[in-house]
Amino acid sequence: MKNADERHSSDEGSMCDIPLFTGINHNIAYLQSALHHCADMVYRSFLSTGHTQCCLLYVNGLVSSQQVDQDLVLPLSEHMRDDSSKLTLDDAFQAVVIASGAPLSTFVDVVNQVFKGQAILLVDGEQKALSFSVQQWAQRAVEEPGTESVIRGPREGFNENVYVSMSLVRRKLPTPDLKFEMMQIGTYSKTTVILSYIGNIADPKMIEEVRSRLHRIHIDGVLESGYIEELIEDSPFSPFPQIQNTERPDVVAAMLLEGRAAILVDGTPFALLMPVNFWGALTSPEDYYDRFMIATFIRWLRLAFAGVALFLPSLYVAVTTFHPEVLPMQLLLSVAAARENTPFPAMAEALMMEVTFEALREAGVRLPKTIGSAISIVGALVIGQAAVQAGVVSAPMVIIVAFTGIASFTVPRFNFAISLRMLRFPMIILAGTLGIAGIIIGLVAITIHVSTLRSFGVPYMSPLAPANFNNFKDTLVRVPWWAMRSRPMQNSKNNLIRQGNATSPNRRIPSDH
Repeated sequence: MKNADERHSSDEGSMCDIPLFTGINHNIAYLQSALHHCADMVYRSFLSTGHTQCCLLYVNGLVSSQQVDQDLVLPLSEHMRDDSSKLTLDDAFQAVVIASGAPLSTFVDVVNQVFKGQAILLVDGEQKALSFSVQQWAQRAVEEPGTESVIRGPREGFNENVYVSMSLVRRKLPTPDLKFEMMQIGTYSKTTVILSYIGNIADPKMIEEVRSRLHRIHIDGVLESGYIEELIEDSPFSPFPQIQNTERPDVVAAMLLEGRAAILVDGTPFALLMPVNFWGALTSPEDYYDRFMIATFIRWLRLAFAGVALFLPSLYVAVTTFHPEVLPMQLLLSVAAARENTPFPAMAEALMMEVTFEALREAGVRLPKTIGSAISIVGALVIGQAAVQAGVVSAPMVIIVAFTGIASFTVPRFNFAISLRMLRFPMIILAGTLGIAGIIIGLVAITIHVSTLRSFGVPYMSPLAPANFNNFKDTLVRVPWWAMRSRPMQNSKNNLIRQGNATSPNRRIPSDH
């Protein structure tokens, strides 16, 4: 006996080969049999001019009922022709003013279109059907992004409707060179996925690679862009993200202008951007809206605190366990006095506090917003203070873990920051077993890994490795916009110039005479 999946696949396969019948009752009966237990399907029958039997098929909740009544049923019922003449699809096409698609000739075409929110018209005596665009469903309005705080810049974010997301990008880049390639991924979900790029800027080989990876996806459903990200990234076992996600249309537009590609997925507000590199994880959209000196200072600050977030606990463990001689005498005596009654070694103490801090952070995220932040902060204070008073952990360790947690929040990209948080644990273990030598081994291993990592053919550490000094203007420093005359070479090899020399600012303002 076939299981449910096999029966569904065989039904759909056989449906592909069956054209629509001429009699409308046969068509309705076949569809009702194929779509049994689909309680949201609506079969609305009515008589048109000439007593022609018609039927509108649509999914309740995916179409506008008012538009079906006013723009479909009413014009077709009152079509001005002699009562003795039958209604044809050509007559229906002329009578209805709303957008209609190409005629459908098979049952699988009808089913695919009706579940996309189309209304399908069946007419007795016609072996084809006609689809009408009357989609309407509940959707979230364009709001400020929830996961990317905006200090300066546009405050609009994508929503779950991919067509709204496309319009937000198109509004920022109103040019025919902006391309949107549409495809459907998912056997059951049939999710609309959009590949976007600027035709005369992006590297054609890179775009072809992205397109090829998307076409190679065969999965039953895609419910969020994270599905796509895991299926097309270069190194799925790397802790570092090779694809950037964002809710902001201005970020997508800026990346497209650099020659990158974007993927928009229906049902999620998160767009995917590729290729990316290490330095892009330390940049924020506000870097390009503030003055270049401020942006450069903040980038150095982020890089320093990213190092703190990764290495500070392991350095403390290594120094207190193996190398106390590197500390000044007063600080050494203070740390020793604080650790005198602590029953655990420094490595176990650090691991325990880091796990507790991560649990509190996760709890703060999952709780309702009104109490989540309060619970995480109060929980950290209360647990930390109680642990110190009980002699379970030392006060310096609480300070180290708290400072490390603050440092991790300075990284603007969440997926990169959580990678550093994950790597912090093996670094603590290496420091607790081998001391400073363990930290050096971990640092060398991470450096080798990121140096060999690629994102759609682009080295992860570019333009530092391999070195390309022309692209250093937007890495550790952000040069002024008037000096950023070319695009990143690894993303756009055919169209490098983004502005002319005349854009340079006037050094002197002529005085009036």
